[in-house]
Amino acid sequence: MFDQLREDLACIHERDPAARSRIEILTCYPGLHAILIHRLAHGLWRRGWYWAGRFTSHLGRLLTGIEIHPGARIGRRVFIDHGFGVVIGETAEIGDDCTIYQGVTLGGTRLYKGEKRHPTLEEGVVVGAGAQILGGFTVGAHARIGSNAVVIKPVPAGATAVGNPARVILPESPSGAGPDSGTGSSGAESDAASAPAAAGTSGAPAAGQARATPSPCQEDAPLAPSEWAARPLQELLQRGRTESAPAGDTVPQEDFAPYGVGRTDDDPLVKVLHELINHTAQQDARIQRLCSALEDLGQRIENGQRPLDAERLNRMVD
Repeated sequence: MFDQLREDLACIHERDPAARSRIEILTCYPGLHAILIHRLAHGLWRRGWYWAGRFTSHLGRLLTGIEIHPGARIGRRVFIDHGFGVVIGETAEIGDDCTIYQGVTLGGTRLYKGEKRHPTLEEGVVVGAGAQILGGFTVGAHARIGSNAVVIKPVPAGATAVGNPARVILPESPSGAGPDSGTGSSGAESDAASAPAAAGTSGAPAAGQARATPSPCQEDAPLAPSEWAARPLQELLQRGRTESAPAGDTVPQEDFAPYGVGRTDDDPLVKVLHELINHTAQQDARIQRLCSALEDLGQRIENGQRPLDAERLNRMVD
């Protein structure tokens, strides 16, 4: 018992920067008090003393503002931060090293007795303030539930769920394209890589001779100042974040990550809109270059449409 209490004190001291001492945690943290009372209530519940277990949990609710059904199963080193308004249902299961913030509900959507009605949180799950997880499904290990999210379906391990109803955002694959993936540069590299092969099969000059004029469709061709709006703005946004950070100050990777969207991360929907705008602007620029090439060949093309102002649209999204 005392080993488990030492684990609880250590995990709170590690995860909460406001915790100054273990005495402060032991005497002033309602989340810890709720966990300790629940262990007593759960022990009574397992022995078949249902009324005693419910009454003990009711006393814990009066003292801490956290309601945990005595039938719920809670693992080791679970941290309920602030905790006021947290509700954990009878068949809920919480794995080791989970973190739960205030106003969270682990509830059910069915009224049938004897079945799994409440969610299961695997180890390392972080649930942001005000989130509602409703149903007898599983939230995978080390997943993150954003603040005020309403989750009604399973969440894979390592994923993030945000919004109402929650959108599940899977982590980016490390085997994917580089940092420029999704901005259209991969297509440019493919065009550039395929250009020499195509030239070799069409009788172009051999190596060492002057290269042919690059195709107007190649993305690595230099852009005129008037075509600046067609450049991807992801690196400009990233550069703005870097310049706004204080010199020599490194932002922790997990800064505010428990709430689903960190200070250095864009909202997922905003990222999608930026990529759509940038892709449209790139296609617009390529069409402009094709039109210019055709006019150089003597074909007159009527095009009264103004170029897409990607910079203005990206500012509107931000």
